[in-house]
Amino acid sequence: MRRPDDLDAVRESYDRAADAYVEMVESTGLGDIRTHPWLRATVDAFAASVAGRGPVLDVGCGPGLVTAYLAERGLDVTGVDLSPRMVEHARRLHPQCEFAVASATELELPDASHGGLLGWWSLFNLPRDVLADVLAAFARALVPGGQVLIATHVGDDDLERTEAYGVPVRWTTHRWRPEQLVALLERAGLQLVAELRLPPDPPIGPAVVLCAARR
Repeated sequence: MRRPDDLDAVRESYDRAADAYVEMVESTGLGDIRTHPWLRATVDAFAASVAGRGPVLDVGCGPGLVTAYLAERGLDVTGVDLSPRMVEHARRLHPQCEFAVASATELELPDASHGGLLGWWSLFNLPRDVLADVLAAFARALVPGGQVLIATHVGDDDLERTEAYGVPVRWTTHRWRPEQLVALLERAGLQLVAELRLPPDPPIGPAVVLCAARR
């Protein structure tokens, strides 16, 4: 799998932004699925669907909010994130969970080893060809009937970010049309289970949540 050319810059950017992001979530609730009923519902449905199928991996877990939420629902879940500083926060905030530092492009996932995989607003920095490879690796790592849950920004172009959460950053937000992502999932050998589209209302939309299962 190709290593993104800007991976180090993206990692350094999230390290710089981690403290401000965690403070924002704690002070405003933005980024916490418990404050958004529809997003919470998609994660609940995913948790119910993959329960008992095997381990779950939260790829790009940030400070571990969704990882911990899934653990509370009885799943055997681990979180990984590109940013060491994000993982520090995750371990501090959720000591009952397991976290590790890793990029989505660095994971070595054995075939049919996981019941579920998440890319919860964590894959939009990947170049388009790399995302296709990552989703194909996710599909191979799922047991039959296992599911992938991804959430990301919707749009027709890419955004070069120089600021986020009040700090300087350097990354590209690759925005997708929902039908493009569905095509990638299907090409990877996955079958669409559910799709939630969020309107272009601040602060989240436009966005899409997709769940797909290994055939």
